[in-house]
Amino acid sequence: MAKAQIGSDGFRDLEIDAQLCLALQTGASLVTRIYRRLLDPLGLTHPQYLILLALWESGRPLTMGEIGRRTHMETGALTPQVKRMEASGLLTRRRDAEDERRVWVEPTEAGWSLREKVLGVRCQVVERLPLSGAQIAELRAILQTMNADMEAAEAANAA
Repeated sequence: MAKAQIGSDGFRDLEIDAQLCLALQTGASLVTRIYRRLLDPLGLTHPQYLILLALWESGRPLTMGEIGRRTHMETGALTPQVKRMEASGLLTRRRDAEDERRVWVEPTEAGWSLREKVLGVRCQVVERLPLSGAQIAELRAILQTMNADMEAAEAANAA
């Protein structure tokens, strides 16, 4: 029987509490649950909220690819969300006249009007977390750095 190794973090490889993936997944699930409770009354899912944030922030139509990059959503997850949002009157999609493969997405008037209704959502989420503002900022910075470095390494390995 193989012996479990102790990593640089002081945990044994085969201990469930040593698994970074579990801590990240659990934390993400709990935070997303808070968002869900706040967004449900507005008729939005968390992915739809992120799509609208990307569009509102840009202030212009975005391609599906741009939205995917901004929200870190795969096409298979993004397309059905955008279609549902279009069906509910929040977005419009149109094919690029020069490149039929490119689809432009922009909020409708109803999509823009939701902006005012979700203004306090992020602040309400932050208030419900058992962390200080400084801890949240530090955690976000660590995760953003980790994600960017891992995406860059993945892209380099794919090339």
